[in-house]
Amino acid sequence: MHGRAFTLIELLVVIAIIAILVGLLVPALSGVRDAARTIACLSNQRQLGVAWSVYADDFQGYAMPLADSDQDAEDTIYWFGSVGDQTGYVDGHRGFLAPYLEDTLHERSVFECPEQPWGTYSAQGLPRSVTTTYGYNGYYLCPPKTPGWSTSIAHRPWRRTWEIAAPAELLVFADTLMESDPPRNNALLDPPMTFNRWSRRWSRNSFPTTVFRHRGHTAVVTADVSGRTIKAELEWLTAPDLKIGSVGLEPDRYVPDWQDW
Repeated sequence: MHGRAFTLIELLVVIAIIAILVGLLVPALSGVRDAARTIACLSNQRQLGVAWSVYADDFQGYAMPLADSDQDAEDTIYWFGSVGDQTGYVDGHRGFLAPYLEDTLHERSVFECPEQPWGTYSAQGLPRSVTTTYGYNGYYLCPPKTPGWSTSIAHRPWRRTWEIAAPAELLVFADTLMESDPPRNNALLDPPMTFNRWSRRWSRNSFPTTVFRHRGHTAVVTADVSGRTIKAELEWLTAPDLKIGSVGLEPDRYVPDWQDW
């Protein structure tokens, strides 16, 4: 006795149902994937935050420098590693945080946001390989040791962690990126406004570095070493296509005492 075969119409109906189910599942699976990347990013940054806190404990409460020059070795030591001033060679073992982390600098390391892997951005300046896709708030925490801004803000005090008045609000690390084609990484977490010591005025920063790459959110770690995401508002973005901007239009979350400068 022969079994009944599928008709063409029945087969097409089954295919249509499968297509509908796949169409429903793909966005859900994409959302799960994105959520997992956000959780991994927050985990990375919290590890950086804990290492930052332990570093300060070892140095009388002083916050970690963003960068410092090693004239003998002809390179610059950053919080994520060293970069050869002539070669561009990156050594993750020499970064200020290296002794306090189990991981070191490489692709898909604690220094790299899963949403921004090496290959989706170019390295800023000399580095010839992966550096980091997170930024550190040296603008407030260590003004004399923050390249690019130190000539304007070196007179500001190098902060001790116990001096921070509202640690749950101060951004220490966050997702960062710089507007370019292709976009570039930036290890500095720059505020939405910058200070000119000669005019003693704050002015709008045309190139802030915070990026809201997690479905319109940025992952951050604050000075109390807690992690969270912050959703962007449209007016915060200076490069909407790349989702680059800042948290707020005033520097409160980056420089809490900015009005007293």
